[in-house]
Amino acid sequence: MSASPDKSPSSAAGLAAHERVEAATGPPDRDPGRHADQTFARRFLEHVWSTNPVTVTALAVLLAALIGAVLIVVSDPATVAAFGYFLDRPGDALGRSAALVGEAYGNLLKGALVDPATLDRWLSGDADWRQVLYPISETLTYTTPLVFTGLAVAVAFRAGLFNIGAQGQATMGVIAAALAGFWLPLPVGLHLLVAVLAGAAGGAVWGFLPGILKARAGAHEVITTIMLNYVAFSFLTWIVHQPGVQDPGRTDFISRPVDASAQLPRLFGEPLRVDAGVVLAVAVTAGVAWLLSRSTVGFELRAVGANPDAARAAGISVAGTFVLAMTLSGALAGLGGGQAVLGATASALTPSVVAQIGFDGILVALLGRVRPWGVALAALLFGALRAGGNTMQSAAGVSLELVTVLQALIVVFIAAPALVKALFRLRAAGPGGAPTGLAKGW
Repeated sequence: MSASPDKSPSSAAGLAAHERVEAATGPPDRDPGRHADQTFARRFLEHVWSTNPVTVTALAVLLAALIGAVLIVVSDPATVAAFGYFLDRPGDALGRSAALVGEAYGNLLKGALVDPATLDRWLSGDADWRQVLYPISETLTYTTPLVFTGLAVAVAFRAGLFNIGAQGQATMGVIAAALAGFWLPLPVGLHLLVAVLAGAAGGAVWGFLPGILKARAGAHEVITTIMLNYVAFSFLTWIVHQPGVQDPGRTDFISRPVDASAQLPRLFGEPLRVDAGVVLAVAVTAGVAWLLSRSTVGFELRAVGANPDAARAAGISVAGTFVLAMTLSGALAGLGGGQAVLGATASALTPSVVAQIGFDGILVALLGRVRPWGVALAALLFGALRAGGNTMQSAAGVSLELVTVLQALIVVFIAAPALVKALFRLRAAGPGGAPTGLAKGW
């Protein structure tokens, strides 16, 4: 006898409930693997289009580029005049604008990465490979000192200190490195090592001063570091003109050149300016990353930066950590200053030898979210903007000051993630995706 289907009330109720659930949720998934792939893709896209640091940084660069394009257009009289007839000939104004912006940003990329015309000539045998690598060499040359000064500011940030004195510390570093470079008669190899260490020592001393003032007297590091910047610049201007330092064959403010034995070797020879400072910058970045994340000293720095009272209660010397952080920060900035005179950028002291690498280091640290490798990437971006800006100015006639505007706009948008979130309707970042906190009070 065949079994008849169960007609019990409980079975009917269960079947009805199953039908209601299936009607609400759809039929069972016949391909769970495909469903998992779709879920992963959706979660990935949600993570990308959120307020995570990478997305915010990329969109900040995009916004800065868009505003820069507007500035390029309004700074060209012919293009502005074409917009006077926009209603009659809209294509003329828009075409001029697109061509102008395309030429400017195209030359920016050519000067920072590679020139396609030079690459074609090299492939056809009409150009040397060094000509192809020249834009990248210039980018790395401008990047190297910014890595050091950016790391200097970042280390202080992680300890809860706002080091505005990277400019002065780099200045003292360049003075010490140059004096060691042309005063000490040392053999090749040892001379370079001593000059590099002298630059770090000069910056460390200038960082130790605000650190000890902060620890002993409670003096705010922002005030002391700003004042020490002026002292360092005045000292540089004075010492360049002193007997034994000034070039005896010159009457202007320039020192004797650094001996060849104390100069960083170029990696690929002339005319490429990139030198061994790039290798040193990568090594120092890796060392700082290890120090902050893997060492006891790094833990103490981060603990004091997060909560000085809790760190003190845990037995950490807050005052000693402040001194250590500022000294280490000064040493890193001093390396950046030393690289400016021992590398290919310059080989003698002048009042403008360090340019603005200390102040730019603050922007680099903020853009890199005070993370060592983030700082290195931010320095690379700023170096590319500077190298490409030179080509943009010479080839497209766009002022180099636009690069400074782009840098400032990028940092403004990075410092205001809520604005970027509102403009692009980004989702809130998930756990662990929030931006890194900066120094207290910033």
